[in-house]
Amino acid sequence: MATAIEPDLGDRTPSEDQHIIPQGVQAPDVTFGTFVNTFDNDLEFSQVIRDVEFAIEEGVLPELITSGSSGSYFIKDRTGKILGVFKPKDEEPYGKLNPKWTKWMHKLCCPCCFGRSCLVPNQGYLSEAGASIVDQKLQLNVVPKTKVVRLASETFNYSAIDRAKSRTKRNIQERFPELGRHFHRIGLPPKSGSFQLFVENYKDADFWLRRFDNEALPESTAKSFQLQFEKLVVLDYIIRNTDRGNDNWLIKYEKSEVDESSGGDEDDADDEDDDDDDEMDWGMVKPPSIQVKAIDNGLAFPYKHPDSWRAYPYHWAWLPMAKKPFSEELKSLVLPQLSDMTFVEDLCDELYLLFKTDKGFDKRTFEKQMSVMRGQILNLSQALRDGKSPVQLVQMPVVTVERSKSGYGPGRPRTASGETFIQRFSKRAPFFSWC
Repeated sequence: MATAIEPDLGDRTPSEDQHIIPQGVQAPDVTFGTFVNTFDNDLEFSQVIRDVEFAIEEGVLPELITSGSSGSYFIKDRTGKILGVFKPKDEEPYGKLNPKWTKWMHKLCCPCCFGRSCLVPNQGYLSEAGASIVDQKLQLNVVPKTKVVRLASETFNYSAIDRAKSRTKRNIQERFPELGRHFHRIGLPPKSGSFQLFVENYKDADFWLRRFDNEALPESTAKSFQLQFEKLVVLDYIIRNTDRGNDNWLIKYEKSEVDESSGGDEDDADDEDDDDDDEMDWGMVKPPSIQVKAIDNGLAFPYKHPDSWRAYPYHWAWLPMAKKPFSEELKSLVLPQLSDMTFVEDLCDELYLLFKTDKGFDKRTFEKQMSVMRGQILNLSQALRDGKSPVQLVQMPVVTVERSKSGYGPGRPRTASGETFIQRFSKRAPFFSWC
């Protein structure tokens, strides 16, 4: 499942708290646990990762998630509480160390349909973190916070050579301590991957959507659900998610409860007529609350629109909610930002800083990915202005917006004369449009 917890900053000994930095103070480059996983602008997230590293060192090891087609792990603190989900780069569906055999069989038996031709291979962990950046930049708050971290554990899937090296170094260190002191690393090598905070009490959207077919939501709850659904639509469309089914976005639904704070005095209640006593005071009942979270964002940010065998449609487009025009509240939240080209290029810059950390990063391929994203933003902005619905949005002709002059990085000049963009409409369509 997904992620969202408040990190526990209490019950620390003075020695454990030596790296906690007050808010507003620049955090130094320090090492938590075994590896350097610090986030200067997010001390709470750094604290969560620190708890995770301490837990691994003390033997509370990550647990392989049995569902799914890749190596993903529940990561816990020292008490055994799940803090997040870690997805190593080399254990992705088509990674060389994927511990699950389904994708290996897929590649062996059906090589012509192997993978998604529109995606950059083994960039799922960057896609997960990139979706979180888009979510935070637009203040959608539907993606549990996700960042790239480095972790090592015996329960991760390592090659036989890596495990043999680790055992050999440990043996040498035990027998010849002076020689072992010269090793750069003794244990298993850390793995880069996405770490997403765990959200509790959420269920697959499919579970609740079936319930809602038979149980009408109160008006205020239905309005809140519609807005959050629209935020999910905005996220998926911008990042061009190729894997959004009703089983990989989550809903948390909490039913009504009596608001005791709004009740009257007992003496007042005694003075009422018997008929009034039999009536329910609906002002004392809180409406059901509902929240939406978007997980499994690892198959997004394509470098071209799907144009081969499959279209990879958004499955939410078949829901009744997708037929309603975008709300004014959603428009006021995202349209001013999406209409600002400076904002869009700032978003591209932040994604550039993330994607360039990958060893296989290629600037030209990244620019193609951003061209697709800009085209999606262009279509989305037009759909919002025209009062269209999500289902009408996905029916618009796909377009890419290419930059004529490339260049990324903070401080890059933004002038109309310095940068020009070219719109291109896709001329090819996938063979199957329904899958």
